[in-house]
Amino acid sequence: MTSTLSWRDALERAAEDRGNVEDAVLLLREPPLFDLGRAADAVRRRLHPGDVVTYIVDRNINYTNICSCQCSFCAFSREKGAPDAYVLSDSELSRKIEETLDAGGTQVLLQGGLHPDWGLAEAVRLVRAVKRHPIRLHGFSPPEIWHFSNRSGVSVAETIFRLKEAGLDSLPGGGAEILDDEVRGVISPRKIGWRQWAEVMREAHRQGLPTSATMMFGSVETPEHIAAHLVRVRELQEETGGFTSFIPWTFQSGNTLLSRDPRFGERRVSGFGHAIGYLRVLAVSRIILRNVRTVQVSWVTMGAKVAQVGLFFGGNDYGSTMMEENVVASAGVAFRMSEEEIVSTIRDAGFRPMRREEHRCST
Repeated sequence: MTSTLSWRDALERAAEDRGNVEDAVLLLREPPLFDLGRAADAVRRRLHPGDVVTYIVDRNINYTNICSCQCSFCAFSREKGAPDAYVLSDSELSRKIEETLDAGGTQVLLQGGLHPDWGLAEAVRLVRAVKRHPIRLHGFSPPEIWHFSNRSGVSVAETIFRLKEAGLDSLPGGGAEILDDEVRGVISPRKIGWRQWAEVMREAHRQGLPTSATMMFGSVETPEHIAAHLVRVRELQEETGGFTSFIPWTFQSGNTLLSRDPRFGERRVSGFGHAIGYLRVLAVSRIILRNVRTVQVSWVTMGAKVAQVGLFFGGNDYGSTMMEENVVASAGVAFRMSEEEIVSTIRDAGFRPMRREEHRCST
């Protein structure tokens, strides 16, 4: 049976926090782009009056590119023994952190591949190495937490407790991709399923660790998959209240196995992988996720100008200066912005830039 629900009805339901997957699909497909943008901007203005757009000075540190998952969308990972495989030494890690502090940075985002030999002990050692410095640590996505837990034969709860005890301040939302196991079976069959991702986040929130949530779209998913992802994040937020931000970003296909897979060409979502599609997904994210206070634009994948437009489509945070970024860069994307450029871009869009010091919006 064909639904008679219109996109205007879907907007009304979302405004009452009753929007469901069907509503989100309608919003992804039907409204004129600027009508959708205006609706998302209205949500942003209610949550963030005063036209303030925040950003942070921090650094992404990838402690290893060795990974047992070998996801088809990832150009960064390497097998153990590969000529360009690496593990950062303690001295390299310290140098990167000291450079961050010298530049006025207040936080590092620590993530890496799922090293087949690494368990909880190695992760705790990393945390302690970082926390020798006066800096916040936003680290270890749910797949990493799950990996450390399995390798060491301890529970997810114990893993998170030990990392928090060592000094971990918050968890990034990486590894979410699309929270649907059909999609994950195509793009990341060796990675944890969406329920395991949610289980890690639920436990982190239970133990008082705030986290972000992310979504990588524009690969093989459908609008229904994107809509389900948004609703699942919203439902988990209703349960725990632990998500401080949401960051949607587009799949970067360069140098990836997925871009050479026939299934990618056959199933790729039309329109969501470029600027207009990005703005549409960003706006729907803001409209559906009213209980997640911050939505971040992604200049790292879309460039400064599209991210600037995104501030009118629901975004209220410009993200990090990204003193270092390796994962997206491996796919051939090399956007870079200094703090001065971020401030200028925010100001030129008519907003007031405000530097933040805490983790709440980092990926």
